Amino acid sequence: MKRKIIITDDGSSTIQIPEWNEQYHSTHGAIQEAQHVFIKNGLHYFVSENKTKTIAILEIGFGTGLNAFITLLESEKLKLNINYHGVEAYPVALEELKQLNYVSQLQAFKKEEAFHKMHVTPWGATHSITESFQLHKEQKDFLEITHQEAFDVIYFDAFGARVQPELWTEFVFEIMYKALKPNGVLVTYAARGSVKRALKSIGFTLERLAGPLGKRHMLRAVKNV
Repeated sequence: MKRKIIITDDGSSTIQIPEWNEQYHSTHGAIQEAQHVFIKNGLHYFVSENKTKTIAILEIGFGTGLNAFITLLESEKLKLNINYHGVEAYPVALEELKQLNYVSQLQAFKKEEAFHKMHVTPWGATHSITESFQLHKEQKDFLEITHQEAFDVIYFDAFGARVQPELWTEFVFEIMYKALKPNGVLVTYAARGSVKRALKSIGFTLERLAGPLGKRHMLRAVKNV
C-alpha cells in the first residue's frame, strides 16, 4: 500500500496511508499523542504505582519507532532500565524513516544515533541501544504473540478499528492479558464501546481517561490478579 510522510499539527511527522485515510499517529500531533497516551498514562503511571526501576514494555505496532524513542529518552530522565519489545508485521522502510523529524522536534540531537540504531538493528534479537535501553523487534502478526506474564506495560498502538477491526477483539486482548505480568498495564488511544467491552470481558480493570489533543477519551486497562 502507498504511504506518504505528512506533518501533524504539533509539527511532528507521521506516515499516512491514503487508501485507508489512516495515519500512524494522530494528525493533531504525533508527539503529543505519544507523550499523553503511552508515556504519561502508561509508563509514568506504572512507575508511580509500582516504584520499580526495571520495566518490560511490549509495543503493538512498532511502526516509526516514535513511542520507543520517547520511552528511551524518558528512561534516562527517570533512571529506568527498559526492556522494550516491539512487534510489527510491516516494518517502515529506511527511506521513510530518514524523512521523520522526531529527533529535531524533541530536541534530542544527542540521541540521533540511538534513534537510527533502533531501526537498523536486526529483527529477532535483543540489542543494547543505550546502557539502560534494550530493544527486541519481531516482525510478525500480533496474533502470533505467545508471551506469558512477560511485560509490565503494553503500548497498544495498532491501526484503528475502523480499518482493522480484527485487531480490537476479545481474542487479541486475551493474548495481551496473558502477556502482562500481574498488575501490568495496557494503554491505548482508543475508547470506543466495543473496545471497552472486549477489554472488560477478558478481566481487565478499565479506566476511561481524558484523551490527547483532538480526542475526548483514551483507555487504560490493568491486570489485577
